[in-house]
Amino acid sequence: MRAVQVASFGAPDVLTPVDLPDPVPGPGQVVVGMAAADVIFLDTLLRAGWGQDIFPRTLPYVPGGGGAGEVLAVGDTVDPAWVGRRVAVRTGTGYAEQVVAGEAEIMPIPDGLTAVTAAALVHDGVTALDLHRLGAPSRGEWVLVSAAAGGAGTLLVQLAVDAGARVVAAASSDTKLALARDLGAEAVVDYTRTDWIERVREATGGGAALVYDGAGGALGTAAADALAEGGRFVTYGTADGFAAPDREAAARRNLRLFTPLMDGPPDQETVRELLGLALEHAAKGTLRPVIGATHPLARAVEAHRALAARSTVGKSLLLIDGEQDGRTRRHGQP
Repeated sequence: MRAVQVASFGAPDVLTPVDLPDPVPGPGQVVVGMAAADVIFLDTLLRAGWGQDIFPRTLPYVPGGGGAGEVLAVGDTVDPAWVGRRVAVRTGTGYAEQVVAGEAEIMPIPDGLTAVTAAALVHDGVTALDLHRLGAPSRGEWVLVSAAAGGAGTLLVQLAVDAGARVVAAASSDTKLALARDLGAEAVVDYTRTDWIERVREATGGGAALVYDGAGGALGTAAADALAEGGRFVTYGTADGFAAPDREAAARRNLRLFTPLMDGPPDQETVRELLGLALEHAAKGTLRPVIGATHPLARAVEAHRALAARSTVGKSLLLIDGEQDGRTRRHGQP
């Protein structure tokens, strides 16, 4: 089978197309023929060697964390009725024509939902719903979503708007800010400007009640200053490392800081619950992932470069059957 492999940590060029043996399912496992593989910013960090203490990878490895496709084979103790079913899969690999996963790592795709849309929710849908529960936006309160045009950010904007909150979206270009407005943001701010925090505080009448930080690093650290007294700060961004707001200053302002990534990934039961909920919302049309670009499997390097350059708007995916023309496709709404 065709796959993409990382043999040494480094720049995007270490992503190498290879031919590997077709996987065979063991007891309790299935083989999924992939239609689309999820690509998230964390993939680019792990490829570069970051986060070995939190997300260890043993070289060589096939990057990714899942996607969507069809069950091709099952191992012992797995119901053979799974064969032929379309599923979303969230496991420890993904950039390949076929992946092996545990039965608990797959979820049926609802009728009417495409595999591509399902793949776009495997991580960002789970992340957004998890953060939404943590932040718990209330009707009428101001919510700042930074990196609002990213895969998770676009979903968080939708969830906050649906909860009745007033959203101010922060992003780095006019195109990304226009997308946030289309998704329901009431105000938008370019966070490449030096005065962006002041602009958020102006738009919100003194500060947001809740911040979702999808940037991390210095931007995420600064975003805590956009909170009103007693606000909640939920950070999940890692583009430039973790956000590190001053905890003493936060305590003086009665801010609550949540760092779910540093607590480790959610347990399997929670992941299944949230993925099922994300797929259900998408099938009903109440949660809409924005797929900004799809790339052929062999051009995973281009997907990583685009993410590092912050040029991807919305979600990035690898289309496993998109090899024939070899082109990268860019999308508006899915």
